[in-house]
Amino acid sequence: MIYNSIVETIGNTPMVRLNRIAKGIPGTILAKVEYFNPGNSTKDRMAIKMIEDAEKAGLLKPGGTIIEGTSGNTGMGLALTAVAKGYRCIFTMADKQSQEKINILKAVGAEVVVCPTNVEPDDPRSYYSVARKLNKEIPNSYYPNQYDNPSNAKAHYETTGPEIWQQTGGKITHYVATVGTGGSMCGTARFLKEKNPNLVTVGIDTYGSVFKKYKETGIFDKNEIYPYLTEGFGEDILPKNVDFDVIDQFIKVTDKDGAIAARRLSREEGLFVGWSSGSAIHGALEYARTHLKKDDVMVVLLPDHGTRYLNKVYNDNWMKDHGFLEERAFASARDILSKRKDKGGLFTVERNALIGDAIRIMNQQGIDQVPVVDNGEFVGSIASSSLLEKIITDPRATESRVSDLMDKPMQFVAQDTTLDVLSSMLNRNNKAVLVRDDQERVHIITQHDILKAMTQ
Repeated sequence: MIYNSIVETIGNTPMVRLNRIAKGIPGTILAKVEYFNPGNSTKDRMAIKMIEDAEKAGLLKPGGTIIEGTSGNTGMGLALTAVAKGYRCIFTMADKQSQEKINILKAVGAEVVVCPTNVEPDDPRSYYSVARKLNKEIPNSYYPNQYDNPSNAKAHYETTGPEIWQQTGGKITHYVATVGTGGSMCGTARFLKEKNPNLVTVGIDTYGSVFKKYKETGIFDKNEIYPYLTEGFGEDILPKNVDFDVIDQFIKVTDKDGAIAARRLSREEGLFVGWSSGSAIHGALEYARTHLKKDDVMVVLLPDHGTRYLNKVYNDNWMKDHGFLEERAFASARDILSKRKDKGGLFTVERNALIGDAIRIMNQQGIDQVPVVDNGEFVGSIASSSLLEKIITDPRATESRVSDLMDKPMQFVAQDTTLDVLSSMLNRNNKAVLVRDDQERVHIITQHDILKAMTQ
C-alpha cells in the first residue's frame, strides 16, 4: 500500500503479550506499543486530530504557525503534521526534558523555546504562558492547547479505544495508562467503558503530581506539587481532558521505579520504550499482583520510544548519579531522613503568632528556618537571615504577626528525590524543603543537611 504522506500511517499499532516481565502473575498482560506511530509516540494520534479539527473550524489557515507547549512527543506529532500540510511550528518545552527531544523537534524543522521547570503554571516564564504569549503575538497562529482541547481525547476515543477492543476480541477487562493531558487515558477509557461498563481503568501518576489525591479527595492540594524527573505525565494543573469519572483509581510510581521498569522492558521483552512506559508497566504490575485473575486481560499503553532517553534512562552513569542503580553517587531525601539521630517532629509556628515568639522558638531549638502553618496547612516560612534584614530596617518588626513578614511556603519533595536535585532547588530564595515520610510525618531538609550528606 502506498500512503500519500507520513501522517496517513498513524494508528493501528501492534499489541504485544508480555512474557518474562509478567511471569507468575495471573491473567494476560498485553502492551499497546505506540512507538510504531511515525513520530514514535501515541501523541501522533491527537496531533493530527487537533490540526484537522482546527482546519475545519477555520482556526488554522494555509501558511499558518502552530504553537504548543509540549514535553516533546506532542511536538513531534504536530511537527510531522506541519511538514505534511505546510505549516510552521514553534514549541515551548520545560528545561527538564531530554536533549534528544529538543534535537528531534529541530530535526523536523520546528523552533524550540526552552522554559524553566520549577515555576508556577501561571508564571509568565512557564512553558504554558510562553506558548500563549507567542500565540497572541504571531499573526495567523494556532495554539492547540492539548491539555484542554477536546480533540485530544476524541482522537483516542475514535482510534485507540476501537483498536484495543478489536485486537483483544472484546476480552479486555483492565486498561492501564499514564495520565498527563488525559487524552490517551480518558478518550480510550470512555470508549472501552461504553463497550464494557465493568472494565477497570487504572491511571498511573507520579510523585509530585496532583491527580491521585484529587481523584480520592476532590481537593487540589498544592502540597502535592514538587519537582520530579519523569517526563510526559503527571501535572500541576487539572487539564480539561482528564475525566476523573472514567478513571477508577490511580497508582503513583517513583522516578526510579519507572526508569528501572523501562530498562527491564528493553532487556526482557525487547521493547525499547521511554520512561513513562516503564512507569505504566511498574504501576500495572503492582496492581496486577493483587487484583488480576486467571481469565482477566489487562492492556497497558506504552506511550513512546527509548531513543528519547538515551542520555538519561539508558545511560548507566546518569542512572547511578541519580541513585537509580546500586552504585550511587548521590543520596536521596529518604537516605538523609534515615540517618538522622533525632527522629523528633517538625517545629512549626502559627501564622498568627508574634515574630518575637517565632524567634524564641528558633533560638531555643537552634534552627534557622521554620515552616508557618494555619489549621494544619503549610502557608509560609520564616528564616533567620530574612528576619534579620527586616528587624534591622524596623526594630518594631518583632511585634508584628508572622503572617506579615513570612516568606513563601517551602516546597515539598518526594522521598526519592536525589541529592543533586535537592541541591539545585536550594538557593538564596529557597533555604529548605519539606518531605513526607511513609507515615505521612513532615520533615525539613536544609542546605546543611545536603552539605553533610555530600561530605559523608
